[in-house]
Amino acid sequence: MERSMDVCVVVAVLMLCSMMVSTASSMSMPEAENSSEELRGNLLANGLGLTPQMGWNSWNHFNCKVDEKVIKETADALVSTGLAKLGYIYVNIDDCWAAMHRDAKGNLLPKNSTFPSGIKALVDYVHSKGLKLGIYSDAGQFTCSKTMPGSLGHEEQDAKTLLHGGIDYLKYDNCYNDGTKPTVRYPVMTMALTKAGRPIFFSLCEWGDLHPALRSFKVGNSWRTTNDISDNWNSMLSIIDLNEVYADLARPGGWNDPDMLEVGNGGMKNNEYIAHFSLWAISKAPLLLGCDVRNLTKETFNIISNQEVIAVNRDSLGIQAKKVRMEGNSEIWAGPLSGNRVALVLLNRATVPHSIAGNWDDIGIPENSVIEARDVWEHKTLETRFVGNLTANVEPHSCKMFVLKPID
Repeated sequence: MERSMDVCVVVAVLMLCSMMVSTASSMSMPEAENSSEELRGNLLANGLGLTPQMGWNSWNHFNCKVDEKVIKETADALVSTGLAKLGYIYVNIDDCWAAMHRDAKGNLLPKNSTFPSGIKALVDYVHSKGLKLGIYSDAGQFTCSKTMPGSLGHEEQDAKTLLHGGIDYLKYDNCYNDGTKPTVRYPVMTMALTKAGRPIFFSLCEWGDLHPALRSFKVGNSWRTTNDISDNWNSMLSIIDLNEVYADLARPGGWNDPDMLEVGNGGMKNNEYIAHFSLWAISKAPLLLGCDVRNLTKETFNIISNQEVIAVNRDSLGIQAKKVRMEGNSEIWAGPLSGNRVALVLLNRATVPHSIAGNWDDIGIPENSVIEARDVWEHKTLETRFVGNLTANVEPHSCKMFVLKPID
């Protein structure tokens, strides 16, 4: 994939795209915007994504082995476990749901062997549970599995079909495209969804090509900043490192997406999954479960149902945390929260224990402040009052996560 670092070239492509689609669909970068509120209002103002999306996606665990039974049972499980009440409301079908060929009118058809009742019946079932149904397509001729057609050249037709069928969420991938840049192809679907007349959460999945965080706030509600995650420690860390580069560009309505959660899929240890979930939460990343929620272990459930960690992700300020300090394998991640609070993660990437200090001047707290610290994994407020820094011993491949609050 092309990885252009020339910002001027990016701007030129975006301006050309804007002229081709509509003068209302400006794709310029933030510093080059004109009448940004008017442009946003004309292009994407769907009122969705005020906090990062939460829910479940079929791909990480099931890949192409997904059918309507799995989707229905997953919706049931999100409700019965209480996860839906915590915010996990999207039930998203990924690749492989449709037949290889469209019908005589050019419409996408669900695969009869796996979705015999049709997508509308599945929408009705998921909606009856108080949840929302998401679906998958591609800005290319085929999806990544090459088992179903993409939406390239069929954007308006597919947008109308999905929206009129009650779909709430569209993940839009980037495989088997025609060689044109995503800066050209993705806004076409944005406009199609806008014209279709009902709000839908639009999740761009173009793998970080041409730095979508620089230009996608008026194109989608979230945008992938990286290639696909794998269920291991090194992949998880490399993904969140790449995502952190774009921290200043996330905000309510549009979020950096480092890919779906692997918690519960078995490739990492429990402490590594805790670090995974902590980093996604403090980074204001989408919390989309990728495991089989019908068969959760106690350890997995305790991670993904931690309301204090989820609250950090859904804080009303919507400011993504940054890696403010790193010394070897010891890292300090921090970001502001509402109520003059700060979220803090002390991360140990090493294979031996480390003592890690979060200093006030690194994390944006006034030097002489007295701080109360809430350990959000231990669910307790520490008795010690901290001045100048908070230091903790952190086990290998683990983290400590705190919410810091100043005391008058």
